[in-house]
Amino acid sequence: MPPVQSVPAPRLPVALFAMDPVHLPELFPPALMERLRELVRIDPTLVVQDFTDPGAAAALAEAEVLITGWGCPHIGADALAAAPRLHTVLHAAGSVRSLLGDAVWERGLTVSSAVQANALPVAEYTLAAVLLAGKDAFGLRERFRRERVYPAPADYARVGNLGRRVGVIGASRVGRRVLELLRPFELTATLYDPYVDAEEARSLGATSLSLEELLRTSDIVTLHAPDIPETYRMLDRERLALIPDGGVLINTSRGALVDHDALTGELVSGRLGAVLDVTEPEPLPAGSPLYDLPNVFLTPHIAGSLGNELARLGRTVVDELELLGAGVPLGHRVRRSDLARSA
Repeated sequence: MPPVQSVPAPRLPVALFAMDPVHLPELFPPALMERLRELVRIDPTLVVQDFTDPGAAAALAEAEVLITGWGCPHIGADALAAAPRLHTVLHAAGSVRSLLGDAVWERGLTVSSAVQANALPVAEYTLAAVLLAGKDAFGLRERFRRERVYPAPADYARVGNLGRRVGVIGASRVGRRVLELLRPFELTATLYDPYVDAEEARSLGATSLSLEELLRTSDIVTLHAPDIPETYRMLDRERLALIPDGGVLINTSRGALVDHDALTGELVSGRLGAVLDVTEPEPLPAGSPLYDLPNVFLTPHIAGSLGNELARLGRTVVDELELLGAGVPLGHRVRRSDLARSA
């Protein structure tokens, strides 16, 4: 009987973490880290924050896969020169726009991002904000704290979510998920996105409108457009003035999409309300009136993945590594052309 020949174990690619190490335990909790180490050769104690650090040079020279996250240094020509074997960047966070230099695309590296996974909690935050804003929960809470008696029934005349008009700006990953989450409710959704036609908008559960018409006809406006030159301060003084009296603006995108001074004026006057998870600048100066206004609900950039939600981002990276090992296309690949229209 011929001897049984052992089959050599498949060679695992060499990977390296590059991010702020504070995030690593939450991105890759023990069970997920174990799964990760079955797919790549990686030192979980080595997390690079500076590609020029001599201690990282040897690891960078051997790395074939770079697993990045918040706090990763810019990946430009110098970093790539020090990583001749690198062929894949897997980003355990959202946008890679500011992370990657031209050299990444010119060298033809494969790039993937967990931006879709990060969109989920942002959309959930937005749904909660829409429903609470429709009930005037934020304003009524402030009034209740101040007066400590129930308002008269007549004070609730404009409160409620039945038929509330919600305008979604941007059919991004977050914007699309928001529209999906809004479907079970008796709300009227409209959409502005220059890249989405009327038929596609209907398939998303919304009516396509111009930006100006959306603003004029919405009780609640929620921003989900990318931060690109074309969207800088897209909600300027004139467009903010189109939102009906008592309207609410929700911003979980970027503060730069809104003229901050114009918005502050609308909020100080009491004409509009706002739910702001992002601002310009970020955070606001300590003396900003927005901290104390009863018609402003201000949160410290919490809509995206936090706490145990970070493991979803790490899981996305591990799932991509399994696809990479199987030689099939990645599920969340980012191409250079995508960055012109998305975050």
